[in-house]
Amino acid sequence: MLRLSVQRALHGEDAPGLPRRPQLLRWCRAAARGDVEVVIRLVGEGEGRALNRDYRGRDYATNVLSFAYDEGEDMPLPPGMPQVGDIVLCVPVIADEAARQGKSLIDHYAHLVVHGMLHLQGFDHQTEADAAGMEALEREILAGLGIGDPYADTNDGVRGS
Repeated sequence: MLRLSVQRALHGEDAPGLPRRPQLLRWCRAAARGDVEVVIRLVGEGEGRALNRDYRGRDYATNVLSFAYDEGEDMPLPPGMPQVGDIVLCVPVIADEAARQGKSLIDHYAHLVVHGMLHLQGFDHQTEADAAGMEALEREILAGLGIGDPYADTNDGVRGS
């Protein structure tokens, strides 16, 4: 089961090329490893920076942030309960990265949604081994969606997210 809500919070900022709900749903489904309820929020630079600063201690807008609702809790989710969380996509940062890296904007969104979904489900890249495993899984999921390796020909993936 996958439940998806989409919020657009760009407040008049120009945002061409935003993914549509069916695309977001397809990417989320591809990355889901079980039942998931997720909100994807598309934000501008100001909100992206504030969230990164307030919740991660980093005073800059980043491409993707993931917030699992049970993050930091001592109690695991009861059996049968879906993983619940938010994925925040910072539209201007994503557009800038895609242009700078010579990537398709829609493919870059797909990668970041997959990346965020994996974070919600407990994957991380805190160690080199974890990063290698997560990146391999991202490549596999994206290949299944017909999207090429997001880490090819670039040293600027999404590890900093």
